[in-house]
Amino acid sequence: MSVTPNGRAPFVPAAASPPSGGSSSDGAIESDVIVVGAGPAGSATATHLARRGLHVSLLEKSQFPREKVCGDGLTPRATRQLIRLGIDTSESAGWLHNKGLRIYGGDRPFQLEWPDLADFPPYGLVRPRSDFDDLLVRNAEASGAKLYELANVTEPIVDPTTDRIVGVRTKDGRRFTAPMVVAADGNSTRLSLAMGLNRRDDRPMGVAVRTYYTSPRHRDDYLESWLELWDGKPGESALLPGYGWIFGMGDGTCNVGLGILNTSNAFGRTDYKDLLKRWLDNTPEEWGFRDENMTTPVRGAALPMGFNRQPHYTRGLLLVGDAGGMVNPFNGEGIAYAMESGEIAADAMAEAHYRGVGTASAERALQGYPVAMKAQLGGYYTLGRTFVKLIGNPQVMRACTKYGLPRKTLMRFTLKLLANLTDERDGDAMDKLINSLSSIAPAA
Repeated sequence: MSVTPNGRAPFVPAAASPPSGGSSSDGAIESDVIVVGAGPAGSATATHLARRGLHVSLLEKSQFPREKVCGDGLTPRATRQLIRLGIDTSESAGWLHNKGLRIYGGDRPFQLEWPDLADFPPYGLVRPRSDFDDLLVRNAEASGAKLYELANVTEPIVDPTTDRIVGVRTKDGRRFTAPMVVAADGNSTRLSLAMGLNRRDDRPMGVAVRTYYTSPRHRDDYLESWLELWDGKPGESALLPGYGWIFGMGDGTCNVGLGILNTSNAFGRTDYKDLLKRWLDNTPEEWGFRDENMTTPVRGAALPMGFNRQPHYTRGLLLVGDAGGMVNPFNGEGIAYAMESGEIAADAMAEAHYRGVGTASAERALQGYPVAMKAQLGGYYTLGRTFVKLIGNPQVMRACTKYGLPRKTLMRFTLKLLANLTDERDGDAMDKLINSLSSIAPAA
């Protein structure tokens, strides 16, 4: 039997969708939970809540479909969460499948298949982010959540007696009230900041830039990762900071981008667009990664990693996805963890709701959310923080690619570690070692 990320059996939704809530006598829109932000974290949270019978107001400041900066590539970990949301991930439903990772570094590319596991499907996915987010939010609506587009939240409503958040106000003057509120408003998370939750400077942060090119490489069975970026011929020119990716979209274009960690000396002092161009100008011309084939401007986004905003629950507010700094430090993946945190948060809120919101028992259920998140990812992210400090040194990265890539067993282990793909029970020796390391590392 499959289980949720926190070990529980999957929730089976009721046949009928819950109603969308109502309005109070003073004009506020009431619900059981307000979710601020309708990206993957917010839409997943809203879907799981609605399927558990709660009235959900899902607030989005923009209008769908809308653009977001992303690599558009999903590992089997993200694929599992989509399946848990009831989304058809077949190729006939518009998804491009991939079966592993191609790594460039050292003398030659190296290909690895996704591991064959009980806990995860054996394939990853590619889909444009604008289409992906629209699909997830429509799934939330179909589950019973009420979507409010162009609802730009400006401030929380805090009960002066209890000092708990009890709602939000939007730029157009609307008020939404609920006993539980979810911040799913991304890295900037103005709602968390308004509640006094600041970013931790001792946690890693990344910056990524990406664009799209028309390219004959648009159909590829593998996601592609470049661990070494050169501004000329490899070994005869400067090694650039960061790592790159090339993901074929299957529609005639490739999503191409690069990321830099704040453990690199170049972080914050680099023209990232120029860096991307210098790398791509030295890829084969027949691949098409030249200015004349670029279909969109180069856009960038921050990658908040390793639980860089905490606590994940306080005073009626729960943080999910990028708002809680849940990007994986090992590989920069955020969508899988956004959706996972949404499901775990929904578990806690549903438990609190049915215990009786406002009771001590309900509060204990809500306080269980950050405990569950640390149990699920805390130790693993501690390992990730150590990893990013090491690879921030270009000499360490060069040594890893030179001596590590030729060793297939070591690279299989590394892929499992970096993508967080292991079986919890009955796994192989690699799984047991990774799980043991994660369990003994302090979950700070």
